[in-house]
Amino acid sequence: MHQLRSKLFNKNKAKSLLVVLDGVGGIPRNNKTELQVAKTKNLNKLVKLSETGCHIPIKPGLTPGSGSAHLALFGYDPMDFDIGRGVLEALGLDIKITKKDIAIRGNFATIQKNGARKIITDRRAGRISTVENNRIVTKLSKKIKSVDSVKISFKSGLDHRFVCKLSFPKNINQLQCMIKETDPQIDGEQPFEPDNLNKESAKVSKILKKLLILITKILEDEKQANFVLLRGFSTYPNIPTFKELYSIKSASLTTYPMYKGISKLVGMESLNLDSNNLLGQIKALQKNYDNYDFFYLHIKKTDSYGEDGNFNKKVKVIEDFDKYIPSILKMNFDTITITGDHSTPSMMKSHSWHPVPTLIYSKNAFSNLSKSFDEVECLKGNMQIFEAKNLLTYIFAHSNCLGKFGA
Repeated sequence: MHQLRSKLFNKNKAKSLLVVLDGVGGIPRNNKTELQVAKTKNLNKLVKLSETGCHIPIKPGLTPGSGSAHLALFGYDPMDFDIGRGVLEALGLDIKITKKDIAIRGNFATIQKNGARKIITDRRAGRISTVENNRIVTKLSKKIKSVDSVKISFKSGLDHRFVCKLSFPKNINQLQCMIKETDPQIDGEQPFEPDNLNKESAKVSKILKKLLILITKILEDEKQANFVLLRGFSTYPNIPTFKELYSIKSASLTTYPMYKGISKLVGMESLNLDSNNLLGQIKALQKNYDNYDFFYLHIKKTDSYGEDGNFNKKVKVIEDFDKYIPSILKMNFDTITITGDHSTPSMMKSHSWHPVPTLIYSKNAFSNLSKSFDEVECLKGNMQIFEAKNLLTYIFAHSNCLGKFGA
């Protein structure tokens, strides 16, 4: 699909904004979702002027990871571009990744030993502070330099997250990164071993098992972050960028490294923020409006509170965003799209497969079919249910950027 869009694309002076409220979709608690409970007078006014529907991030019934879901929003078929979380997190932290490197997304976690068994009591180590994270990463970096002639390096992310990079003497391919993730994705379980999933990844698996033994020994005196969970083993992928496909200048406004990383991967320039919050993002959007054609603005906390099972705080994040709608409208974007990358119902405390509410505001919108921005009302729009990989086509169409297909 991205190749077809590229052939039909006609660059004009249109300005487009894609706002992603991470994990915004939900399922009802006491008959209402977070979006239905939230007081969003500005969103509800905007939705009446917009074209609406709900997207399926990957395929019906498949629960997506954040990376795959975002690739779909950016117009790439996630079934064709399966990109590991590690490289996205690394790029977001401005870590250089070469063909000789494997990047790994890590979580500091809390375990409790029960004889020979290790039981995960908190997958996020109580969401330790970034300051505490830095202290522990420094501790690991001082004591671990290499394993079996493979250079090991660590870098702190936000809260409980970090990146581990393995640098090999020779080039590494994705087959050699086929390692079982150690995170069972639920508390109360034992961590998995980083077993190889094919013959090509056996060597890497052995190195990781040795590395985990070293890390666990170093962290055994920590009260909260006494273990690590490893995910997203990956090397740098080959993926066409927005500039290569559409010859447009695109920019991202993100507050979390992973989302900065995936936007950089598709060729967006990550803009500097005066403050690492929504106000800082809006100010940067206003400041850089004239310099780019396409903007991506990401809001993380809707997802974080959904995963924590905190219904009311997720509602509050949605309401806080609603206050900025008038400021966004004053910038006169030709197209404003508001959606999520996936649903994260606080009732489930996890990502889910449920369709995600979507609105596209433009002068070409088939509007006034939905009365509020939520899971039920957006289904009344004429986009109905569609695959997320087609969202960019809708955005470009509303921006008058696509020519006719066929004779």
